[in-house]
Amino acid sequence: MSIAECGYLTYDELKEKQKLPSEERYEKGPVAVIECVQEIPCNPCEAACHFKAIKIGDPITSLPTLAPEKCVGCGVCVSRCPGLAIFVVNKSFTSKTATVSFPYEYEPLPKEGEMHKGVNRKGEVVCDGKIVKVTNPVSYDHTPVVTIEIPKEYADEVRSIERERGKSA
Repeated sequence: MSIAECGYLTYDELKEKQKLPSEERYEKGPVAVIECVQEIPCNPCEAACHFKAIKIGDPITSLPTLAPEKCVGCGVCVSRCPGLAIFVVNKSFTSKTATVSFPYEYEPLPKEGEMHKGVNRKGEVVCDGKIVKVTNPVSYDHTPVVTIEIPKEYADEVRSIERERGKSA
């Protein structure tokens, strides 16, 4: 089933369309994971990367590619992607946990130390996690980046947190 058929990107479709970092690279520390699979004219991620780890090239509709050996996992590209399709995954956070950093354009922003439900690409709850960082400098142009610590086995699945719903009167 494709994104066009189900409305969300499946992991199998991602693996088919993007080259993901190897497990060996994941173990070296944080690294960007590009989940952009649409060939549209867009290149802010390439311009944002000070380490030249992301390349789009010519034509501008090419999918971005990551040179994982150049990526330091700084996360600047996460906030610059207008499609909200870049994440930073750190599978070496601890021996049992990983972190996933993702763009989060909702209010209220979570706070460091809070427990939240990690959700997958479909929005389904996958596991519990702890917010370890919320970054929102002016340079991120209103796209905060949230980092959640989760059990390592869910690092390829968790891509956001369950949003708080408004309370009914």
